[in-house]
Amino acid sequence: MHWSRASACCLLAVQGLWGLPGQAAAQAPGPAVAQTVPAPKRALPLPNKPITEDENARAARINNWTVGVAGGLLEGTFSRYAADLGKALDDGDNLRVLPIITYGAVGNVTDLVYLKGVDFAITYADVLDHFKNVDRIPGIERRVNYVIPMFQGEFHLFVRPEIKTIQDLAGKKVGFNTVGSAANYTGNIVFERLGVKVEKVFMNNSLAVEAMRKGELHGLVHVVGKPNSLFVQLKPEPGYHLLPVAYTEKFQDYYTPAELRHADYPNLIPEGQTVETISVQALLAVYNWGKDTDRYRRCVRFVEYLLDRFDRLREPPYQPGWKQVNLAGTIPGWTRFPPAQEILDRMASQPKVDPALARTQAARAAPNDPAEQERLFRMFLEWSKRQGKQ
Repeated sequence: MHWSRASACCLLAVQGLWGLPGQAAAQAPGPAVAQTVPAPKRALPLPNKPITEDENARAARINNWTVGVAGGLLEGTFSRYAADLGKALDDGDNLRVLPIITYGAVGNVTDLVYLKGVDFAITYADVLDHFKNVDRIPGIERRVNYVIPMFQGEFHLFVRPEIKTIQDLAGKKVGFNTVGSAANYTGNIVFERLGVKVEKVFMNNSLAVEAMRKGELHGLVHVVGKPNSLFVQLKPEPGYHLLPVAYTEKFQDYYTPAELRHADYPNLIPEGQTVETISVQALLAVYNWGKDTDRYRRCVRFVEYLLDRFDRLREPPYQPGWKQVNLAGTIPGWTRFPPAQEILDRMASQPKVDPALARTQAARAAPNDPAEQERLFRMFLEWSKRQGKQ
């Protein structure tokens, strides 16, 4: 066998690296010298945190009234509402709300039950059935309650130019967003109830849009409150459009008729036209901790802050959907968190405040001084709230 000089060098290099006995080593006179490899340097272990009594007190203060809210994907609606809660309810050491980026509606319930640090989650009303009948969680109705209903999440079906009806998608690849999102569950329900079998593909919808342009997907499903940034930011492309989904008796359990308008998506819907679809109720869910637990204590405080400060959420810069929330609204199949129900019952028993009358009284008290009128009006509202708590 003939060896080239390069081959021989490679062989010797390998023998040197792995400590293999080579011909040269066998012929070398004298005892073999053991090669010692220095131990890799390792990072010294850090001391357990915190390390002083002052730090212990600080850590306790930071964690004492901190709660986690499972939001959703960055481009989804849930994460924006979770961020609103973090801003509106923040009260330093008295209450800190941590919005968490998650997989979405289905994954949020899983996180609420199993992930440490999650006390609240935004999800959709139809998701509870998934954990009753498919991915079963024992006693899910008792363990997970709702605090308030929130916005309506509209069913968006975005398709390529050649798709004219939902039946045209039969046998074709359709994006259902990432696993754990509302598109997975609600999207599957819609296609099953309409009898249209598609090839489901799970990928982030931002990537799915690019896949549609390449012809790798024929459509994508997105279940979010309108207007959603994914579609708002799309530039007009010939033929790409939102497909109608008609409301029928097949969707009477959890869904309501809805429509998408030009004002929602000016680049996708011509002025004067609408796209009919269905929507599902979003809600704020809470884990129903035992009353003797620390987590229950935190959840009760969060609910107290939420209902006390809810008027803040109806004003800019928060999501406009907060204005449509009916705090006393109920959700079929769900149980309200008892502390939330007690506060709402107490609020309902108090005389209603007439904002128009309050503003009139403020105008009389401080004529020609709009700033003082606003201050008096806000002061009256705060006084009314305090009366309601007594």
